[in-house]
Amino acid sequence: MLRRFKAAFCSVLFIAALSAPSAANAQTFWQCAPFARVFSGIQLFGAAASWWNQAIGKYAQGSAPKLGSVLVFKAIGSMRSGHVATVTQVISDRIIKVTHANWGVHGQVERDVTVVDASAKGDWSAVKVWYGPIHDVGQRAYPTYGFIYAGAKAVAARAEAASSQMLGYDDDAIKG
Repeated sequence: MLRRFKAAFCSVLFIAALSAPSAANAQTFWQCAPFARVFSGIQLFGAAASWWNQAIGKYAQGSAPKLGSVLVFKAIGSMRSGHVATVTQVISDRIIKVTHANWGVHGQVERDVTVVDASAKGDWSAVKVWYGPIHDVGQRAYPTYGFIYAGAKAVAARAEAASSQMLGYDDDAIKG
């Protein structure tokens, strides 16, 4: 119970911080893992790629996207720590929207970014991610472990609410 209260309290503070206009908000630098932890409510720590093994026995995991779940990218040469992104919309069985930090814009949050399942088997083991500078999903497919599920409808509701309240982003350049 205390753990849920802490997660809910942190989410409320996070939303309040994003909603308050200030020079500090414009200068906020986010890494993907701390942002995903606050945004999703999934309490895992360390490098993004390590979240998959850390989740074993703590959270459900799978290969189907669900609202509020966290997509975990594997560590590769160009992403030595991996990456995590929170699912904010499920568009179809092969297209989702995520909100994540430190991907296309260094240290910044991008909301409702298109992610396409690029795996041969349709199991989300490889994805292509919207990249603003080219106004399309990137050419490269990134390997993923799958999705970590928070297991609570409240987490999905918080993710959706926080996504709709973020300020200061060019929706047309980010959404795809």
